[in-house]
Parts: sequence; C-alpha cells; structure tokens
Amino acid sequence: MTGVGRGGRWLPLLALVAALAGCSIPSWVPLIGKSRPPAVVLPPPPAGAAKAPLLPAREQLADSEAVLDRVVCVVNNDAITLSELDEAEAYYYHENGESPREGEARRELRDRILRRMIDNRLQLQQAERDKITVEDVEIAEQLADVMKKLNVATEAELQQVFKSQGVAVEGVKKRLRDQLMVQKVIRRKVTLRVSVTEQEIDRYLAENRDKLETGLTFEARHTFFLPEPGRGEEGWAAARRRAEAAHAELLGGADFAQLAEKLSDDGSGKDGGHLGTLKRGELAADIERAILALQPGEISAPFRSEVGYHLFKLEVKETLQGAGLAQVRNQIRDILYREKYQARLREWLGEIKQRALIDIRI
Repeated sequence: MTGVGRGGRWLPLLALVAALAGCSIPSWVPLIGKSRPPAVVLPPPPAGAAKAPLLPAREQLADSEAVLDRVVCVVNNDAITLSELDEAEAYYYHENGESPREGEARRELRDRILRRMIDNRLQLQQAERDKITVEDVEIAEQLADVMKKLNVATEAELQQVFKSQGVAVEGVKKRLRDQLMVQKVIRRKVTLRVSVTEQEIDRYLAENRDKLETGLTFEARHTFFLPEPGRGEEGWAAARRRAEAAHAELLGGADFAQLAEKLSDDGSGKDGGHLGTLKRGELAADIERAILALQPGEISAPFRSEVGYHLFKLEVKETLQGAGLAQVRNQIRDILYREKYQARLREWLGEIKQRALIDIRI
C-alpha cells in the first residue's frame, strides 16, 4: 500500500483535528506523520462539492513499484519525503473535491504544495529557535475539543477511534503541539506587528467612498413631463413650462403625490410618483445624481433628461453616517488589516528563507 493510500484513511478525521485546533493551515497538508502544517489558508471547497476519490499518487508518479520513499527536499536539517508530498497532494484533492490532475497541471500543483510545506518547516524551525513552548494543558484543551466533537468520554475511547483509522494519539498530540507553535511564532513575528490607524481608515474611506456607497438604498418620487412628439424644441419648451408651473405649486405647499397623480406622464403617477426603494446604480446616472443631490424631503427644480422634464422629491436616503458609518469603518479596518497581515507574513517568510538552506531534489 502506498503512502497516499495510508493517508487516505485518516483524512476526514484529521481534518476535524485541524479545525478544532484552530490552526490556520491549508487543510490539504497532512497533519500526522513527519510533515508539519503551514500557515497559509486556501479557500474552502465550494458548497456541495463532491469529494474526489483518493488515488495512489505515488503509484502514478513512479515508473516502477520498486521506487522507495525518498527525500524530495531538505530544509536546513529537516527532510520532506515523497510520501509526505503524496499525502499532501491527496489531501488537496479530498478537501477541494477535485479529480487528480495529470501532466503539467499536476507538476505545478505538487510544486505549489511542496513550497508551502517548505514555508511550514521554516516557521516551525523559527519557533524552535525562539524557544517557543506549548504547555501540556494547551494540548489537553485541544484534545478535549476533539473528544467532544467525536462524542467520546475518555482518552482511552479516543485512542480506540484513532487506532481504528491507523492513527496514534501521541502523533495527534505532536501535531497539535506543532500547530500551536506555528500559531505562536506567527503571532509574535507577524500579528503583533500589524496595526491599522484611524487616519488610514479615513484615507481609504475618502478614496473609495463611491464604491462603498454602492448598494445603499434610497426612496424618491417624481413627476414627469413628456414633450409632445413631432413639435421639436417647441414641444420641449411646452414641457418645461408645465414643469415650472408644477414646481411653483409645490413651493406653494401642494402635495407632491397628489400633483404627480394628476399631472405626471409616467406610469408611476398612479402611485403618487413613487419610484420604490432603489439601490444606487439602478437609475440613469444623471437622474440618480439629481435625486441624491437632494436632502430628504427636498424637491428639485425642473430637471431635463434625454426623455423629458422631471420634478424629484427625495423621501429617504441611506448614508455612511451613524451606525452605518461605524460598520463600514470596521469593514475597512478588517480589509486593511488583512492586507498588512499578508504583506508582513510574506516579508517575514522571505527573511527566513534568505537565511535558510533549501535543497529541492524533485
């Protein structure tokens, strides 16, 4: 049986262990054995995606069954073996619901997986150099979560569950310890060095306000005056005079809805000119600008569009103010934090890679 075949038996169970451990690793990296978890997240598989069958990747890769497990990469004094790479590849297919790739596509995938495994080894080695430790009580807390999820009451029962899948509890404990060490070193080297200031949020808000306001809603009414067809500019002038007369009535206290029902040449007139609840971007740009330039309750002067003259009344307008603004600012903070976090993580990985001896043999 190949390394991938062995790994396939414990993939779903170890995915649970990884999730309960709160690790930020890609789930397609094997969590038991010699390999150690990297700290870069791949997006989860699409909802409802079918799990791909786990194929013996090493059998596909090898020209002969006589090929034995071998070292494919050395990271400083730490080796990554072919079986670990095979298991990581199988895990990727399992979690992403993909069928095994072939040819150049497969080679590119295995290269990407190997490089992320290298990143993980470097992070764990850095944690060891920094003398980062994990207490037994932390491991016990993680195991308690695993036991709860698996609905087992004692560690002896947990050992039986793992044993039935060919997994040793001591191996799980070591994996949990490694995961927590990686998390701690990332917290020290990356997380604690990233912050977002209020000034940065202000600048992002100013530069992206139009985009952030997309989707905000507003409600408005309008009265429409259609130029008589075939009369050219005279027809437009007549429509303008009608609009101006109606505007004067509104300034004198006339009810907009009643006036729209009586005078509007648009079908919305029967509803008092009500346009309904609209999202920004749903109306023609020139008409939307004219409406949103108003304050709630305000009535526009006669406005000429490509089709006729309009009178607008803004009823309600969502704005980036109050609770809505606070929510947007929190979203911006998250966006900027993620950007800075990823940049710092790449920078830190680049620094430790420069100091590392990495020998790729595949």
